[in-house]
Amino acid sequence: MTDAQHVLLLDGDDQRRRALAALLRAEGHVTIAERTGAAAVEALVAGPTTATPGFDVLVLDLALPGLDVSLLRRAVAPDVTTPPDSLESAERRHLVRVLEHTGGNRRQAALLLGISRSTLLNKIRRYGIAAAGRS
Repeated sequence: MTDAQHVLLLDGDDQRRRALAALLRAEGHVTIAERTGAAAVEALVAGPTTATPGFDVLVLDLALPGLDVSLLRRAVAPDVTTPPDSLESAERRHLVRVLEHTGGNRRQAALLLGISRSTLLNKIRRYGIAAAGRS
């Protein structure tokens, strides 16, 4: 057996959450299993008078409906502030995601973004984005 880890498990699927928690506990890990993001945040920010341990591992279902990842991030690292991206960096990242979503279809991407195809093409050139496929 490895050293016991304190694990916070967040999963909205009751059956999967119970199975994962049982597996982790069987391996000797101290496991707190929560169903909602709010409950997980509460476990993470538990005060000194509660029995909740500090956690070594956070296992979470990122597809959990209503999951506020930024709230979890602040609970995990409350003193760490991430500087905001520049508008240019955020725009580039968003363009890449939309192009990935459309499979590189520039016409469809321009429609989703609410801009003309020529504007999209200018932005692709400006940011040096290599789109997968051309249309």
